[in-house]
Amino acid sequence: MGLSPDDRRKAVALGEEAERVVARRYERDGWTVLAHRWMGGGAEVDLIVRDVDRLRFVEVKLRKPEDPVGFEAVDARKVARLRRAGDAFLVDYQGAVREACIAVALVACVDGRWSIDLLDDAV
Repeated sequence: MGLSPDDRRKAVALGEEAERVVARRYERDGWTVLAHRWMGGGAEVDLIVRDVDRLRFVEVKLRKPEDPVGFEAVDARKVARLRRAGDAFLVDYQGAVREACIAVALVACVDGRWSIDLLDDAV
């Protein structure tokens, strides 16, 4: 059985908040957010962040605290879409790039407190 429209709206809002929390984490760590929900190559990237000449194409996954699924939540099909989007972004990107990879951010919220697990090059 699917979610009710109200539950779906709440889930979307919580997912958007998770993306903002991850963006703030990257910014606190010295990265610059270049794009949020960037579309290209037939796919969407939740966040694109830069640190000097390093780029990360970030997939944000909001998880329930008791959910045992980890980084494997990003399947091969999703990785292929992220790669296509990353390639499309790089076509017009004017900055220097020494390193570009996919990153996954696993996010949970318990009692209003956020936890984030980051994994670079999650492929």
